[in-house]
Amino acid sequence: MNWKNEPAAWEKDGAAFAITADHATDAWREPKEGGIRNNPHFYGKPVSGDFSAVVTFSGNYSAQFDQAGLMVHIDELNWMKCGIEYVDGIQKASAVVTRGWSDWSVVPLPNPPEVTFKVERKGAMVFVYYSFEEGSFIMLRKAYLTDADTLEVGIMAASPTGEGFTAVLKDFTVIQ
Repeated sequence: MNWKNEPAAWEKDGAAFAITADHATDAWREPKEGGIRNNPHFYGKPVSGDFSAVVTFSGNYSAQFDQAGLMVHIDELNWMKCGIEYVDGIQKASAVVTRGWSDWSVVPLPNPPEVTFKVERKGAMVFVYYSFEEGSFIMLRKAYLTDADTLEVGIMAASPTGEGFTAVLKDFTVIQ
């Protein structure tokens, strides 16, 4: 696995990563808001074909849009990120699919201490799920992403407006 935009502070302890997202980091493409940001902390690896990627995580969310979770990356114009995003003082299950420009899906959550996200790729489609308890996943999103064979898949964190926050992501796995 390799970093794209390695954070100033991170550590690995067994199967867990503690990532402190730097200030002004994000992945987003929105023409109306004038924002194109392409500097999330992303630790990923190439994966070919269909897969299922899973990670369990928590964070000390405090600033607007603090976020952590999974990312599927093709290039700067085509990617998907999902996880928890802190919006208007509430943790929300979030999925952003970008094919030139970003869209965004969110669902308010009960500020869980820990959540698991799963992304399944089937052909050109990605399916995003979240769970509070083992084996019980709720579908958040189904979207077209790409028919490219190989994508980069991994964990991500960002802090677009805050001074940075720490997320702990553990048990990241990819099954093909």
